[in-house]
Amino acid sequence: MNTSLLGLSFDNSKFHKGIQLVLNFGMYELSVICHEGSYGGPQGLFEIMVTETINNEGVFLPGITEEGDSVRGWLTLDEVANICTKLTVITGNEPVKVPL
Repeated sequence: MNTSLLGLSFDNSKFHKGIQLVLNFGMYELSVICHEGSYGGPQGLFEIMVTETINNEGVFLPGITEEGDSVRGWLTLDEVANICTKLTVITGNEPVKVPL
C-alpha cells in the first residue's frame, strides 16, 4: 500500500491497526485513515474526516463530504489528493502535516 500523500508520509494509527495522516489547512484539518474498521479500509481504500480547527468539530463541506456528514469513505489515494487540492483552493493554504 502506498504510504504517502502529497509527498507526506502516513504514520501508524494510534488507535487501530493501520495508517493515518492529518493535514492542517489553516481553518480545517483533514484526517486520512486506512485501517480494518475504516470505511473501505479492508479493501485498501481511505476514509477522510474534515474538522474545523477552531473547535475540532467535524464539518460538512460541499464537494468534499455529503450534506450533514463530515466523513467520507471508500476513496482512492488519488481521490484524497483531489480533496486536498479542493481544500487548498477553499482555504488558500497548502497542507501541513500534523504530528500524531
